[in-house]
Amino acid sequence: MCCLFGFIDYNHNLSGKQKNRLLRSLASAAEERGTDAAGIAYHAGGKLHIMKKAKPAHVLRFRVPAETSVVMGHTRYATQGDAKKAYNAHPFQGQIGNKKFALAHNGVLLNDRLLQQAEDLPKTHIGTDSYVAVQLLEKQNALNFNSLRKVAEEVQGTFVFTVLDAQDNLYFVHGDNPLCLYHFPKQSIYVYASTQSILEHGLTASGLSFLKKPVEVKTDEGDILRIDRHGERKLQHFCINSFCPPCYSDAIEWYPKPLSAGRRNPDAYWEGLVSVAASFGYTPKDIHTLRECGFTSDEIEDFLYCGEI
Repeated sequence: MCCLFGFIDYNHNLSGKQKNRLLRSLASAAEERGTDAAGIAYHAGGKLHIMKKAKPAHVLRFRVPAETSVVMGHTRYATQGDAKKAYNAHPFQGQIGNKKFALAHNGVLLNDRLLQQAEDLPKTHIGTDSYVAVQLLEKQNALNFNSLRKVAEEVQGTFVFTVLDAQDNLYFVHGDNPLCLYHFPKQSIYVYASTQSILEHGLTASGLSFLKKPVEVKTDEGDILRIDRHGERKLQHFCINSFCPPCYSDAIEWYPKPLSAGRRNPDAYWEGLVSVAASFGYTPKDIHTLRECGFTSDEIEDFLYCGEI
């Protein structure tokens, strides 16, 4: 699947050169989970900047100004939306009032089209399932714990969202996809990636040998963690067993039958997996055969995205 990565240098201890070394090494390590596109979001000069292209991260050689203290990144393995179009890459820009924000997502959302219809969301040229989270935040006209909680409880599928707001607060909305976050208290730095192995690889490749003895900041499914630009953490939660409203239309061909339960409903998840598998050229019979052979949904998902079980 895709990979999230980034860092928070909350006391500005890293030089511009060191920040860019760390950024590039994390981005390159994150290619393990996606090379279709890559992008970053950060603030400089009082403005939000998003740089993304439909190219592997190592080709882009990301660079941020020395003044930047928070960077949010993403590498993409395309599952929905044209992989060659940069506008389908993450992070996505959203706007609430006159304040812009950036959102990146690792995972697959299964009910994005249902939500777009039910919430009467604007039509867009962006073809990814992830973008519905941006639209849901914009519709609430707020970016805070409450609005993020509502989004997390409405979407169905797998996810970790990272959201960078106008005040350089970085939110982590932890669904059932992986996330690894390290804190280096002596250096006043947070560094994160979707998996521990990618994070370790990126740190090693950066050559920043003074980043030693990190403290892992644990988050679990259902957590919403906010780290502000001063390094202060605040944790809240969302319900992982929430139920969606009744089906808004049973005529939507994309989904085999109406979703009546929350994203933890096993039957709904299996049906969603069948829909996702179709984008890889597999038939429902292929997926049901694997299920009958004893493979779990996680194992089949690994097969779809990684090519092996």
